[in-house]
Amino acid sequence: MTTQEVDLFVIGGGINGAGIARDAAGRGLKVALCEKDDLAEGTSSRSGKLVHGGLRYLEYYEFRLVREALIEREVLMNAAPHIIWPLRFVLPHSPQDRPAWLVRLGLFLYDHLGGRKKLPGTRTLDLKRDPEGAPILDKYTRGFEYSDCWVDDARLVILNAMDAAQRGAVVLTRAPAVSARREDGKWRVVTQNTITGETREFLAKCLVNAAGPWVTDVLTRVAGANSSRNVRLVKGSHIIVPKFWEGPHSYLVQNHDKRVIFINAYEGDKALIGTTDIAHDGRAEDVKIDDTEIDYLLDCVNRYFKEKLRREDILETFSGVRPLFDDGQGNPSAVTRDYVFDLDETGGAPLLNVFGGKITTFRELAERGLQKIRHVFPQMGGDWTETAPLPGGDMPGADYDSFRETLKAEYPWMPRELREYYGRRYGTLTRKIVGRASSLEGLGRHFGAHLYEAEVTWLVMNEWAMTAEDIIWRRTKNRIDMTDAEIAAFTEWFDTHKAEAA
Repeated sequence: MTTQEVDLFVIGGGINGAGIARDAAGRGLKVALCEKDDLAEGTSSRSGKLVHGGLRYLEYYEFRLVREALIEREVLMNAAPHIIWPLRFVLPHSPQDRPAWLVRLGLFLYDHLGGRKKLPGTRTLDLKRDPEGAPILDKYTRGFEYSDCWVDDARLVILNAMDAAQRGAVVLTRAPAVSARREDGKWRVVTQNTITGETREFLAKCLVNAAGPWVTDVLTRVAGANSSRNVRLVKGSHIIVPKFWEGPHSYLVQNHDKRVIFINAYEGDKALIGTTDIAHDGRAEDVKIDDTEIDYLLDCVNRYFKEKLRREDILETFSGVRPLFDDGQGNPSAVTRDYVFDLDETGGAPLLNVFGGKITTFRELAERGLQKIRHVFPQMGGDWTETAPLPGGDMPGADYDSFRETLKAEYPWMPRELREYYGRRYGTLTRKIVGRASSLEGLGRHFGAHLYEAEVTWLVMNEWAMTAEDIIWRRTKNRIDMTDAEIAAFTEWFDTHKAEAA
């Protein structure tokens, strides 16, 4: 077994690990990243799909965190306009909960804390008159509308990993780090692929532990180190149902316990509802929604809307474990969404542990993480990611609407929905996927929903997709619109042909 020397070795293929690998590679460092499962398979594909400042964090006086997140919101819109776009939220006001003046004050701060430039500001709604109030129960007469952003969370991770790889990083999926030991001022890291059994060895000047919910496990079991810091695991669950209102906007409602629930327009004709906040004591791998959470989400929605949701309406559910930095708060909803670094330089071999964080601030987290180890790599380049587009996001002016028209002119034969599907997932990379195809037949076999063979080949060759689930759930959301028979047929086809596609 040969040993590959790198500057930085990153453990964890979620948003923080992928973001750090990308930033480091762009600074000229030799980088390797390993992930024990698929990229974004854990927390980073199980979020509420939002790039947002965290309106409710204002109640916990997290003004700095909210401000930084709001600033990042606009940075990320420019970097990936194909997978991040504005979303308007309607907040019906309930007099039994937060008073209207407090909500309005919070929204005023939300509008102005981050130097908002691209998004429209808050407005007050008359729910009896304005169309956004049509699906709301008549007893709610007043509401507010404000802006945040949608994000395809799993694709955001993939794009960071792709950019890192294009800049020379080694990205290994389904290859957990089985050991990491300090040796003569460096880290000797061994990975083992869980599918092929292949082992690889790396010698790194610095090790980054960005394993999310598994950060403590990697710290103690793999690296044989320890830290005074820790994370609290908090389960968040979502349900997906058919969309039950007209219009592109989404909703945010307050529950009796002061938690807020997002009801997001999702994948065109569906709604994504969540999230819960429950302390999780078990293994992060075993997380799943329970009946209490389902009842909680349904009851919260039914408290506000005329159309009553039932369990039978649920199309899909998912749960994730958020690794929140343990700041000693008892209430899971009050635990900070901020992040903390722990730098251990024992033996001259630095170990940077990442505790906490959220999708919105991943780029800033990566940048600050690299700044903390600048003394280890005095030759590395400076900060660069703030103005750099992610793969597929290199559109003039970050203007997706203009890009949409360009796609229409280039592919007049392609149905509008399919064009939008490609554009929103791949941006300018759409051209590489479609290639020379001049008809639907040129895209190869059609598996159901919007999934064609040309896209599958791209995902296997360029995005580390190794299973049918990687493709129809994380890299795309076709699983929601495919029948059971189509899913079974695609899975059988993929298992038979994946070697050929690779």
